[in-house]
Amino acid sequence: MVTTDPVTGAGPAPGPAPDPAAAGPPGGHPARWAILAVVCLAELVVVLDNTVLNVAIPSLTGELGASTADIQWMINAYALVQAGLLLAAGNAADRYGRKRMLLAGLALFGAGSLAAGLASSAAQLIAARAGMGVGAALLLTTTLAVVMQVFDASERPRAIGLWAAVNALGFASGPVVGGLVLSHYWWGAVFLINIPVVLIGLIAVAVLVPESRDPRGGRLDLPGLVLSVTGMTCVVYAVIAGPEEGWGSPRILVPAVLGAAVLALFLRWERHTDHPMLDPALFRSRRFTGAVTGVVLITFGSGGALYLLTQQFQFVRGDSPLQAGMAVAPFALTVVLVNFTGVSARLITRFGLPVMIASGMAVMAAGLAVVALVGGGGYGGILFGLVLMGAGCGCANPAIAEAVMSSIPREKAGAGAGVNGTLTEMGAGLGVAVLGAVLASRFAALLPDSAGTARSLPAALARVSREADLAAVAEAFASGLRTGQLAGAAAVLAGGCAAGLLLGRAGRSGAGKGS
Repeated sequence: MVTTDPVTGAGPAPGPAPDPAAAGPPGGHPARWAILAVVCLAELVVVLDNTVLNVAIPSLTGELGASTADIQWMINAYALVQAGLLLAAGNAADRYGRKRMLLAGLALFGAGSLAAGLASSAAQLIAARAGMGVGAALLLTTTLAVVMQVFDASERPRAIGLWAAVNALGFASGPVVGGLVLSHYWWGAVFLINIPVVLIGLIAVAVLVPESRDPRGGRLDLPGLVLSVTGMTCVVYAVIAGPEEGWGSPRILVPAVLGAAVLALFLRWERHTDHPMLDPALFRSRRFTGAVTGVVLITFGSGGALYLLTQQFQFVRGDSPLQAGMAVAPFALTVVLVNFTGVSARLITRFGLPVMIASGMAVMAAGLAVVALVGGGGYGGILFGLVLMGAGCGCANPAIAEAVMSSIPREKAGAGAGVNGTLTEMGAGLGVAVLGAVLASRFAALLPDSAGTARSLPAALARVSREADLAAVAEAFASGLRTGQLAGAAAVLAGGCAAGLLLGRAGRSGAGKGS
């Protein structure tokens, strides 16, 4: 029986021979589904900690005496370190062993969680969150790399779909879990709940997960490591801090320009070294380019639109952060449903990656447009849009991850996971920054004169007193939300078309060469 390549829908795709020690017997590793459960549990706590702290801000301000800047660093230190190290972490997993790095990531994440839960000052909590970010970078890359090693091509789409669904579940459940914990315990408990999960993970990984590494890893590319970490950290810092500091601020422009220059130097170095962390030739591949286009734009649209939507729930509808998190949860729950029922995997197998990426992102774009156009009404219309977004993302996201990982040699699975994770973080960060800027620009343009130069809805409302002006301020904010969400929908739709077209051409080119 001849299996079809999900990228082309034709014959088997050429590629490097799998490492028998890593792949296990035909059909995958005998304990592959148990291994998937373990790595998904590790992934869940990592993703959950991106948002779990948001609902604890009032407690942190009161009990630790944290300033606004302290709060921002408590939240951002985790994301900044994590995103800056993803590419290096993936390379380390390939070179030194994926199981070894998975165990190291769990240990570091657990130690950081313990330190965060017991922190007695803002500085201690910020340092602990940074340490958690190091462990998180190792976990996000090694979990996906291990999935690539223990599943064969026939089951990999479903496995990656489940991995992606857990990612969405963790993102959406952070505020909910944080709210539930804080309703019964003190703020440190939101970190200490990670400890039992880490201990279970350490035992399960040690027993179940096979060791695998790149047999041709070569020596460590130390200059590339330094350049990639420096460049990524500077760029991610600029993306995270830009909306708060202002894009024209020297505190943003300097790291942004420095980061871009260092990353350009990194790519130049990688073209000439004998043992590159990331082969620049990958970017000349239509298959790889199409996949990474999809990664950036689907996370750009979803991350930015959900950021705008939570503002809409909190500022316009008056919801608390926990209520806002619950209101957007149907998006993540739909992603989970589409993947846990196997619908996404069956559709990918039947129609191929290009079709599923293009159609999934088109459905997601339609959902974004629905949310934008009916957002001023009742929740029913928003719910319909969120379900559409979740259905589209649930189909497109695993297909994109499979396209990225399958375009990179199997022995470089860690590097592939690092690329996927890095672009996911960058896309989401840029989505928040760019769509937030669209909102702010439209809002400022429509404000009545009595509101002056207010930069936020609460500030504008505080400056006006007439009923007509209050209504004008509210409508200006609603218009800004609509414009930003529609811009996100357009970006997702364009990304789906571009990714599907590039992958389709790559598939036809590969089939033509093989015929």
